[in-house]
Amino acid sequence: MKSAHVSIPLFPLNSVLFPKGRISLQIFESRYVDMVRQCLREGSGFGIVLIEKGSEVARAGQRLDIHRTGTWCHVVDWNLLPNGLLGITVEGRCTYRVIETWREADSLCRAVVQFSDDDSVEAEPLEVGEEFVEYVDLLRGLARHPAIEELRLEVGFENLREVAWRLSELLPIGNREK
Repeated sequence: MKSAHVSIPLFPLNSVLFPKGRISLQIFESRYVDMVRQCLREGSGFGIVLIEKGSEVARAGQRLDIHRTGTWCHVVDWNLLPNGLLGITVEGRCTYRVIETWREADSLCRAVVQFSDDDSVEAEPLEVGEEFVEYVDLLRGLARHPAIEELRLEVGFENLREVAWRLSELLPIGNREK
């Protein structure tokens, strides 16, 4: 069953986030400070989406081309960074398909999206078959790296979806391939 179309705020990045993945962000543009403030106040989230063409920092009149799929996320931690900027850590919840995009008056990107029922932390786990055990071992090794440990990822090594999500995030492959 597919979900209804919903309007969400977008945070375009030159990075890819998957469900249950975490990414740390520095928030300095006022439109995103306002968006994060609203998300924290309402307990809601926003969409992270890969930039196809353009820049993460808005420029007047700049067109922004984004990928047609992204990940809905929630803020799981925030703090004031030594440089005075707002630092947040977000965690992906589920993927979505972009139907339509536009910019608000403050240049915040928004989109009408359709959430995936299958590519979600709520989806039934997929069993890791014998043919995928070597990927689980690879992921266990990567998860012990200090930079990865810092993110405090909770990896379900017994769920093939989670193994695929984490490997896609961590392996040195291009964002478009992810």
